[in-house]
Amino acid sequence: MAAITAVLVKDLREKTGAGMNACKQALTETDGDLEAAVDWLRTKGLAAAAKKSGRIAAEGLVGVASAAGKAAMVEVNAETDFVARNDGFQHFVASVTQVALRIGDDLDAIKAAPFPGTDRTVADELISMVATVGENMTIRRAKVLTVSQGVVATYMHNALKPGLGKIGVLVAIEGPGEFDTLELLGRQIGMHVAATRPEALDTDAVDPAALERERAVLSEQARASGKPEAIIEKMVEGRIRKYYEEVVLLEQVWVHDSESRVRAVVKKAGVTLTGFERFALGEGIEKPKDDFAAEVAATAGV
Repeated sequence: MAAITAVLVKDLREKTGAGMNACKQALTETDGDLEAAVDWLRTKGLAAAAKKSGRIAAEGLVGVASAAGKAAMVEVNAETDFVARNDGFQHFVASVTQVALRIGDDLDAIKAAPFPGTDRTVADELISMVATVGENMTIRRAKVLTVSQGVVATYMHNALKPGLGKIGVLVAIEGPGEFDTLELLGRQIGMHVAATRPEALDTDAVDPAALERERAVLSEQARASGKPEAIIEKMVEGRIRKYYEEVVLLEQVWVHDSESRVRAVVKKAGVTLTGFERFALGEGIEKPKDDFAAEVAATAGV
């Protein structure tokens, strides 16, 4: 029997887009014949996944899962919202989220991990899903937050079913207190984050480049007023404080009463907010613009 080398497996993966385990199996079944292995994968529907890999996938689901002292969130994309309502796809997203909860948020590690209940990896299961459903799918991102004392609460806006939806939030709260009380506070903060889309936890965490751009724009706007530099500097600092109130979670106005600051709400609870993460499905992915006329013409064979 021919030796199944790493180079041979790599060549087959590049030709087909199939997963490593699937490529090894194909080469084993075909005694190392590369072209025969391609055909073997095609008959199994696995090579077809490669043809779909370039198509834009901006729909899908966000999944959240939690355990004692930690929680995970994963975004898995597909091409259409229809697939997000498929039970098999929902099971896949929920399972991948559990994998992330167990091993962390490194995507390569998640893809290489065993898919629950199978002898395949997560990456191979994804390829099988693509071949079965007929749409490109990607595991886009994952995040795991942990606390030493407290809770990591989860919130899913307009959940399709428990733990699955299109806008998910993780909130890490460190401190003593009853679990249910901390969980409720975390969920309330999660609702706030889902609504306000903060960019940083506190002022120290604001992206320096983004802050510098904001300061430059505000300075130019202030100079247009013709006021002295000393006055301009005060105007800019005042507007920077306003900027912080827009993008910094702890400086934002609490949406639940429209007057308190999030910082004050957390302080009153006697805990520390140590982190948060917000995933909105498909954010940042450039979606193709539908051309209805072209679609009709293609359907009619024009």
